[in-house]
Amino acid sequence: MEIKFKDIEKYGIIGNLETCALIGNDGSIDWLCLPYLESPSVFAAILDNQRGGHFAIQPVSKFSSFQSYIKETNILQTTFNTPFGMVTITDFMPVNQYDGTKHHRTIYRKVKCIEGHIRLKLSFKPRFSYAKMVPDFELIDEGVSCSLENENLFLNTTVPLKIKDGEVTSQFNMRKNKEIWFVLQYNQQESYYSQNNKDFNKKLNSLQEYWQNWTYKCEKICVLEDIWHDIIARSGLVLKLLTNPESGAIAAAATTSLPECIGGVRNWDYRYAWIRDSAYTIQALFHLEHIQESQDYMRWINSIIKQGTHPSDINIMYPLHKDENIEEQMLEYLSGYKQSSPVRIGNAAVNQKQLDIYGELINAIYDTTRYGKDISNETWEFIKNFVDYICEVWNTKDRGIWEVRGEPRHYVHSKLMCWVAVDRGIKIAQFKDTEAAAHWKKTEKEIKIAILENGFNKKINSFVQSFDSDAIDATTLLIPRMGLLPYDDPRVQGTIEVVMKNLMTEKGLVYRYKNEDGLPGNEGCFALCSFWLVDSLALSGRLDEAMHIFVNVLRLMSPLGLLAEEIDPETGKLLGNFPQAFSHIGLVNSALYIGIARGRKHKGPKPQGFKQSIPYKAEQFKIKK
Repeated sequence: MEIKFKDIEKYGIIGNLETCALIGNDGSIDWLCLPYLESPSVFAAILDNQRGGHFAIQPVSKFSSFQSYIKETNILQTTFNTPFGMVTITDFMPVNQYDGTKHHRTIYRKVKCIEGHIRLKLSFKPRFSYAKMVPDFELIDEGVSCSLENENLFLNTTVPLKIKDGEVTSQFNMRKNKEIWFVLQYNQQESYYSQNNKDFNKKLNSLQEYWQNWTYKCEKICVLEDIWHDIIARSGLVLKLLTNPESGAIAAAATTSLPECIGGVRNWDYRYAWIRDSAYTIQALFHLEHIQESQDYMRWINSIIKQGTHPSDINIMYPLHKDENIEEQMLEYLSGYKQSSPVRIGNAAVNQKQLDIYGELINAIYDTTRYGKDISNETWEFIKNFVDYICEVWNTKDRGIWEVRGEPRHYVHSKLMCWVAVDRGIKIAQFKDTEAAAHWKKTEKEIKIAILENGFNKKINSFVQSFDSDAIDATTLLIPRMGLLPYDDPRVQGTIEVVMKNLMTEKGLVYRYKNEDGLPGNEGCFALCSFWLVDSLALSGRLDEAMHIFVNVLRLMSPLGLLAEEIDPETGKLLGNFPQAFSHIGLVNSALYIGIARGRKHKGPKPQGFKQSIPYKAEQFKIKK
């Protein structure tokens, strides 16, 4: 069976809190890594439609299709319409330990004919270890097994199967109300014939109950209640799929090497947990009322800072599971998504010097105190070491938030987050060590002066990307939110205007920057940067503009309510790794800022930035069309 490259927005995602699978609207599983999200792939057709491997079920005749989730779940349904009938495939992975037991790593595919009669075809073509080798296949009583070295997959079904040229195929007929199950198991096999359709549907119903009990409900006090509720709830469900409950870490995305520009080389592996945006991750999870997940994420942060190493040994990212490798490699034998090569696994940026991560860490710890959590004496000792280290190195060059692979610079955002590290350290020290606070205040002032004198370009009336440059960068929108200046400062409003003039498209999409960064090719607009602009406008009292941009970005989400890292400003298509955690975190936080600016009640303290904000004075607002 020929599997074609599909647009990124034509994929849905399922998962079991260990790994995720991407399933296209043609019924093909085109991406799955086992046993973990950052493990090697068994299906990778999304990166090479000829060699990568897939598991597809679809009608033999011409069809149209659409995808949807069972409400408030991560259970995906793909419905096919043909001239002869309608059939729905329901895909799900039981979540490990969701009912107190350990599940096998299993994908269930329920195929049910809804109307008429229909003939379907199956293609099962696994390729272990990023499609390096073709596995061995063997027909068994309950279906087929395939193996390579110490890895095994078992596809169990009652449908007759054939093996030819490294592919398992079948064709079968369906009539109204008939259902057939396909069960794909990794490394362990639970007897298929010992169960029937009733047993499988029971697993489906149990999982549906699990997800619906977990999903954000918006009860009583609800700042996020609005026409966007389902979209916000979906963002929460995406974040949950990208979470490792054991460690608390959240992956940046479910994929590697989906390009920032079709045919380009900006293809990176995002299946790891970044320290960056820690405070905003906690903020989003808290206001989605996923308290346990926010606490688990903070547990992961604490595990990093308590490793007993020198602050300079802290990495910018970590694998979700300890045994997985993060060293960057290029898989030159894979074509790449729509011929966008190279395909990379691992991420060389792990070894970069990025000073902003210390501000992210300390800001996250400080923010938890606003949610009622105490800081232990042990954690305080680590904070002191971090702040002392920042006082020594803040005036050195680094690679910055965008992980530029060119020469280091004095990035303004890095200096801002160094200031945040010291500022939040001083605030915490007022309750722990006033002598340390007094010592750090001199450095805090020095960093602020350096940012205001060297990071602000008077000619263009804007903060800039790096000291004494004229390059515009979307990270400058974060300066008031971090508390360096209030939103009514003319330099802040000037920066917002310059970003909107130089980096924003007519639809409100925002580029990270437009200056050269040492890599060839172009890139799309960053969804997260668009949400930063929404936040800046909402906190500036410019709520109508914020709402207009927010709604425009939502219109460019996938039909399932999913976001990638970037959006093509010309076509509106999604670009980059998918789905992207930070894009969804940005969406949730923008809805939060808009909701509070509109006067909605909320639980807990106001999000960061409101102390410096300009109140919205209009009694009513309208969404621009």
